[in-house]
Amino acid sequence: MPNGLAFLVLGIWPLVLVALFRFLPPGRALIWAFLSSYLLLPPAPTAFDFPLMPPLSKDTLPNIMAVLLVYTMTKVKKPLLPGSNIGKALVFTFIFCPVFTVFTNPEPLIFPQLGVRGLYAMDVVALVMNQAIMLSSYLLARQLLTTREDMRDLLVALVIAGVFYSFPILLEIRLSPQLNIWIYGFFQHSFEQAVRGGGFRALVFLSHGIWTAMLIMMSVTAAIILWRNETGWARLKYLLATIFLAGVLVLNKTLSPLLYAVVIIGVVVFSSWKMQLRTAVVLAVLAFSYPMVKAMDLVPEERILSAAAAVNDDREGSLRFRFDNENILLDRALEKPIFGWGSWGRNHIRDAVSGTILSTADGRWIITLGVFGWVGYIAEFGLLILPILLLAYETRQSAKNERMQWSQRSAVTIPVKRSFERENNAAYHPSPIAAGMCLILAVNVVDLLPNATLTALTWVLAGALLGYAERVKARNAEETAKARLARGGILTNPM
Repeated sequence: MPNGLAFLVLGIWPLVLVALFRFLPPGRALIWAFLSSYLLLPPAPTAFDFPLMPPLSKDTLPNIMAVLLVYTMTKVKKPLLPGSNIGKALVFTFIFCPVFTVFTNPEPLIFPQLGVRGLYAMDVVALVMNQAIMLSSYLLARQLLTTREDMRDLLVALVIAGVFYSFPILLEIRLSPQLNIWIYGFFQHSFEQAVRGGGFRALVFLSHGIWTAMLIMMSVTAAIILWRNETGWARLKYLLATIFLAGVLVLNKTLSPLLYAVVIIGVVVFSSWKMQLRTAVVLAVLAFSYPMVKAMDLVPEERILSAAAAVNDDREGSLRFRFDNENILLDRALEKPIFGWGSWGRNHIRDAVSGTILSTADGRWIITLGVFGWVGYIAEFGLLILPILLLAYETRQSAKNERMQWSQRSAVTIPVKRSFERENNAAYHPSPIAAGMCLILAVNVVDLLPNATLTALTWVLAGALLGYAERVKARNAEETAKARLARGGILTNPM
């Protein structure tokens, strides 16, 4: 159980967040509020559980405090909801889907030795609040992180966090995961899953070793993106950070984040930013489509298992276990496909006599599909991939505007200096850094297929990219309107 220090740190953390918003610009304060909370707060089961409120824990306290501080200590003017109707629809569906889930699951599950209650009206309040709290990081990031500079700040923060977190990670790789026990008084997961390849993989203060490896993966890929887009001493600095963080990732002995890093580094180093964005779109669409393909029994499981067996038998056994559980849980989910089974473990397979849970839900997609059905799945994963798709679309619009500007050059009088400025305008050239960030987000979405690694960092990354994509969209609309006026002969000098 957590010790007194764990509850003390959680209790005073709001003061830390107040200090961040007091001394940093709003965008950076938001980044570090979620990043520092994720890395340093004690994990579950540490929580303050007050009546009629969601438990205040590492997963909820930073979100609630961020909402309060953004609206009391900053002068945010951008609307909270996404600008597009699709975005608004996904947000409302994500938050209020539990209402329909509750009212379609009133029946209890009865077993000879155990009963699982049905859902009732009070569950609506709890589930809707949990959904709103989870999504708040996404919506706040969309409001405050909208510029090229904000995208760079987010990547820099990931590199800094990864470098500093590497030292406790290296300690736990050498000694075994002990820091959470030494400092907060408990071990947060199964020790067996921390043993890898004759050594250990670290947890530090995160919930699982995969979470820690995913953090380092995001850090090393952020470093290589910055290296590709910087010059001079900064370029060398990020190259050194990439090499160091890549070494830590290898030592941490977690295969999937290592493969993700190899893919992203390869794409960033050897392709243009437009190709990076296209790759992100392909990965996002494939990940989003996976449950549909799985439901149609089109996933080549045996080929994938054979490839895993070529690595080693343990990998093949672990992957087979995941596939087997996915299949039985998918069958269970499809018994209530629209709004799902709801909470309290109703989405699991249980022993017919004792009612004990027999299945294991590893992937976020199967958890969401089982709990909230296809409606909840489409809302959640749709919100995650929306920024990638929107930025890709607006990139095409930017290129279109650029071609339109060049075609009008002979008909519209534009001074040479102003013409040069327009050719280099951000409206025509979305940030290459944002394209790299789309790759990181797409890989995070891909990892939600085998793992439930959906954290506040993923939501912040997605929200920031959505805010930036909407900014590009607004600028494109402005430039399109000006070009149309110029083409009609109404405007002779757009600048």
